[in-house]
Amino acid sequence: MTSNIGNKIEANDTYLNDLLKGQKFYIDYFQREYRWENKQITQLIDDLTYTFLKDYKDGDEPYEVENYQNYYLGPIVFSQSEGKLSIIDGQQRITSITLLLIFLNHLQKTSNRKVNIKELIFSEKFGVKSFNLFDEIRKDCMSDLFKNGKYLVKEDDDETVKNMVNRYQDIHDSFPEEINSKILPFFIDWLIYKVVIVKITAHSDENAYTIFETMNDRGLNLTPPEMLKGYVLSKIKDKEKRLKLNNLWKKQIQLLNEYKKNEDLSFFQAWFRGKYAVSIREGKVGAEDKDYELIGSRLHQWFKDNHEDIFDLKSPEDFYNFFNDRFPFFVKTYLMIKDKMINFDSNIPHLNYINTWGIAESLQDPLLLSSLIYTDDEETVMKKIDLVARYIETFTVRRSINFKRFPHASIKYTIFKKRTLLIRNNDLNDLSQNLKNEIDNMDEKWEGIDKFRLHGQNKSFVKHLLSRVSSYIDNLIGKDTNYMTYYRPKGKQFEIEHIWANKFEDHKDEFDQMDDFNQWRNSIGALLLVPTGFNQSLGSDVYEIKLKHYLKQNAYAQSLHEEFYHKNPNEKNLIEKFKFKPHPHFKKEDILDRQNLLKRICKDLWDIDYFDENI
Repeated sequence: MTSNIGNKIEANDTYLNDLLKGQKFYIDYFQREYRWENKQITQLIDDLTYTFLKDYKDGDEPYEVENYQNYYLGPIVFSQSEGKLSIIDGQQRITSITLLLIFLNHLQKTSNRKVNIKELIFSEKFGVKSFNLFDEIRKDCMSDLFKNGKYLVKEDDDETVKNMVNRYQDIHDSFPEEINSKILPFFIDWLIYKVVIVKITAHSDENAYTIFETMNDRGLNLTPPEMLKGYVLSKIKDKEKRLKLNNLWKKQIQLLNEYKKNEDLSFFQAWFRGKYAVSIREGKVGAEDKDYELIGSRLHQWFKDNHEDIFDLKSPEDFYNFFNDRFPFFVKTYLMIKDKMINFDSNIPHLNYINTWGIAESLQDPLLLSSLIYTDDEETVMKKIDLVARYIETFTVRRSINFKRFPHASIKYTIFKKRTLLIRNNDLNDLSQNLKNEIDNMDEKWEGIDKFRLHGQNKSFVKHLLSRVSSYIDNLIGKDTNYMTYYRPKGKQFEIEHIWANKFEDHKDEFDQMDDFNQWRNSIGALLLVPTGFNQSLGSDVYEIKLKHYLKQNAYAQSLHEEFYHKNPNEKNLIEKFKFKPHPHFKKEDILDRQNLLKRICKDLWDIDYFDENI
């Protein structure tokens, strides 16, 4: 009897090196888009690097990596037919791992020992190179990321390409500084030889899709919030109260999951970390998981183990009152935070700012909830959240202008132990003073602007900084704009403008070397925001020609032109306060002057007195 190969299904555990080396995977049309967000990619980076760092010890030899702990990345489903291997389930993870490998390949250029991972990214056959993850739409993006570590997104690029570029930036921002050039080869070896995947291969599309549907049918598997709910309701003996709390619980979960699928888990993690966790794993080899980590990995079990000591829940009445009183308050507040992050609200603007330039959600959300008390009125809630968001933005901006990153793995211990616990249950006055002191004691000062410049990996931040400054100066002279006007407008977009055209030959009176010219050209004092299209039409012109067109732009750009000062005679105090002045020509000394102007604006814009004035 002849076997039917189409009915064959194979499942094998394999390592990334064996899965990816010299292979070519096609992406099935029905799941083409790459949709991972910042939350997923930063969690993956944190999980991988934490698992590795638990075992790595200074002085280890490369062969000792073989004895490090494995990391299970989950199953990947393939369909194999007519010599082609198509990914049916798992392309989000494979795409993310590929982006990580591209990043690591760039990062290891400064390492003494390099690991050959190129064959895991692309393969070569008959002299032709092609990426192992084959998709025509991604080809140009992946090629530029591989060659240069950056890709300029075009207007007609699809969702996948835009997300890939953003997630590559997230990898850069979240990769821990502890894994330096010395440790990096150990990490890469561990990643490709110790990260395990179950490779499931079906030899017919029908079987492959059946496996996919079965794996993604979660109907019979209880989620952590559902297990938490079951435990809580089991503690309430009064049937009427149990029914009432069950209905309340279902309503709150519905609200959370209407906002985003599986948001109920993220909410409970944020609520319990922000309000009740008391410990976090230390960032050293062999450290054990504590409250913070256990809430992320074993939510309901952590609650069962700690509801008496941490929550002080002992009697049925305690359980009922706790969730009946607090659960709706924190769900409402959490969803308000998420809404105001996306939709700019002048009453609580800093939430919108940190949605663009904040810290990892797993740290940010608990910090935002930490000071709140469920009896706080709406005005107090808004003020508290805005102050915390103000702190987060100031923290990230001041670190960024000093070229200091803030990856999740590197800052989570400090943020939780010295910020979340510090402000927990603060009243407005204590909260204001605590946050003000934390900002005042930061090592990173505004003087970092003196050396700050645009480079390949900080474009998003530079746009954030210029959007904040541009809208701030607009508002001070009476123009009705806000941050979103420049950073993410509904209509015509804005882009970073180099005041100097990229023409080294026009500046040989001040520069002998091209590199020196480029450093000055990319200085923050030599940059503006202008509408898309401006640069294409005028970007190559000399400054004196562009100057008159700057007069039609935002006030910060207008201030380069002498006529700005005639148009705004009533703003004399403002102009004198910041020492604005026109620049009929633009030389090195003018860039230095604009950098000093920007420094004065930033000190005023992010003045710590805000914490006293807004309580």
